[in-house]
Amino acid sequence: MERKAVHNHLFNFQIRLQIQSFSSKMVRLRSLILFLSISLSPLIGLSQLCESGLGYCDSGSVVSSKILIKGGTVVNADHQELADVYVENGVIVDVRPNIKVPDDIRVVDATGKFVMPGGIDPHTHLAMEFMGTETIDNYFSGQAAALAGGTTMHIDFVIPVKGSLSKGYEAYVEKAKLSCMDYGFHMAITKWDDTVPKEMEIMVKEKGINSFKFFMAYKGSLMISDELLLEGLKKCKSLGALAMVHAENGDAVFEGQKRMIELGITGPEGHALSRPPVLEGEATARAIRLAAFVNTPLYIVHVMSIDAMEEISRAQKSGQKVIGEPVVSGLVLDDSVLWDPDFITAAKYVMSPPIRASGHGKALQAALSTGILKLVGTDHCTFNSTQKSFGVDDFRKIPNGVNGLEERMHLVWDTMVESGQLSATDFVRVTSTECAKLFNIYPRKGAIRAGSDADIIIFNPNSTFHISAKSHHSKSDTNVYEGRSGKGKVEVTIAGGKIVWENEELKVVPGSGKYISMPPFNYLYHGIDKADENYLASLKAPVNRVKPSL
Repeated sequence: MERKAVHNHLFNFQIRLQIQSFSSKMVRLRSLILFLSISLSPLIGLSQLCESGLGYCDSGSVVSSKILIKGGTVVNADHQELADVYVENGVIVDVRPNIKVPDDIRVVDATGKFVMPGGIDPHTHLAMEFMGTETIDNYFSGQAAALAGGTTMHIDFVIPVKGSLSKGYEAYVEKAKLSCMDYGFHMAITKWDDTVPKEMEIMVKEKGINSFKFFMAYKGSLMISDELLLEGLKKCKSLGALAMVHAENGDAVFEGQKRMIELGITGPEGHALSRPPVLEGEATARAIRLAAFVNTPLYIVHVMSIDAMEEISRAQKSGQKVIGEPVVSGLVLDDSVLWDPDFITAAKYVMSPPIRASGHGKALQAALSTGILKLVGTDHCTFNSTQKSFGVDDFRKIPNGVNGLEERMHLVWDTMVESGQLSATDFVRVTSTECAKLFNIYPRKGAIRAGSDADIIIFNPNSTFHISAKSHHSKSDTNVYEGRSGKGKVEVTIAGGKIVWENEELKVVPGSGKYISMPPFNYLYHGIDKADENYLASLKAPVNRVKPSL
């Protein structure tokens, strides 16, 4: 089964080079349909499709183009080289020095700059209904922000509707009609009955979803039991899907919340105090051990503490296939902000697991630099000040979530590369390539090579960035990285072969994004069958016994 999946994946990649002419025609047809829809129908005019007041809709961006990126240093996860990159019809056609093209081809000068694969964010929540409201960034505003920050694809979490995976999928397909860049789906599992495993199979085999998330927190809403987690892990293994967990002990968090309220601690600081690192560490250890029992790969989302990171490290040293994902907020912030006397300021930092005390971030940075933690996400899940104020008298009612889609690439470079903890190639690995490999879309994504999608950034290591809610592209009125400046800036973003970010100007249109189907059985599944065989051979059971006569 593994060999078949890998063969099909490589075959699909190879034949893409043979169908570019057809693909180009389809892109133009799709663009024409979108143009006619926008132009002729008063019901779906551009003024209604585009976000009011954001000012970055441009119907011209849907036209495919031929681009030569000249004179830059091409950086992949495994090497870097001085080379030109030629793009045609949304695909990288050639990567080598001194490419010659006709005069009518658009040439972008990248001299003295890095040419890198666009970022892939493995962890986002756009247009998500949660805690009595909905995240403020939808599939247009969230993706537009991502493109301005150099991220050209993200994988969003589908939340089932009343436990139904199919209904959840349908709801997110509808939400994603506003998309302006490529995206994929993870699927959350929030209940278990005879229907759920059947729907999981449909999601993998028909819908292009190869990962399922289990919440060990949020008691009373999303939280699942250990029994359900075990069933889910077994089903993931049989389908070749990657099991993901939000690791916090939900029962203990619930008790911690009650304790804080009894102590009269109702502000945002109560959020962090009610769910300390030990509860993240416990749940991480439990999930890891259950995955080991089933012998299936495991992905721990938003690793926020030393406690969780150390459990992941211990498992990896024993040979277990466990992936740890830190998020930008956990790498660069500390929990002192939750004690800010201004409620709105403090509440904007409320997320789960919470931002930790000083020291945890540095330890997570070190773990990222040594490979214990593999890739960086954001858990972009934004709420505005009005929404955060739902919990002004009770921290338990503050919608959990922070921004990061637009800021991730800049902050990872400034925090990790400028400090010498990562190289430029490492940067590409943790922001793009590793995600593409884990979710089985490499080398279509996550690489600058002939045949890969033309999702490219031109990154100036000598330029500077500044973060502010006044200038960001998210719809949120706050930013948890407000006022931060640093070195290294995305100057040009190319998504699907189109220049969508240049000269501080964003040119995107709703409906121009594509859903990326992700096949099962990623590289973590290599050797799983052999390990199962070895386990069965080691049992020395059942023992043939003579039944005693009674």
